[in-house]
Amino acid sequence: MSEVISVPLHEQYALDVYRAAQHGEPAPPAPGTHDWAVFRELRDYRRFRAVLAGRPSHGRLRAALRSRLGF
Repeated sequence: MSEVISVPLHEQYALDVYRAAQHGEPAPPAPGTHDWAVFRELRDYRRFRAVLAGRPSHGRLRAALRSRLGF
């Protein structure tokens, strides 16, 4: 049975850049480059699904706290 080797993220990225250079391909994006875009897309998707389900698309947490705390 083979062992699973854990490679740190920065080392894996360096290997990927090296392999891309060896094959004449463009370097992959640096880790974390698209993180905020992914979070925005996830937020938009959740809001879209809330609207389709007939729930408010935003402010649900504040409304829930307001109803629980009696404000």
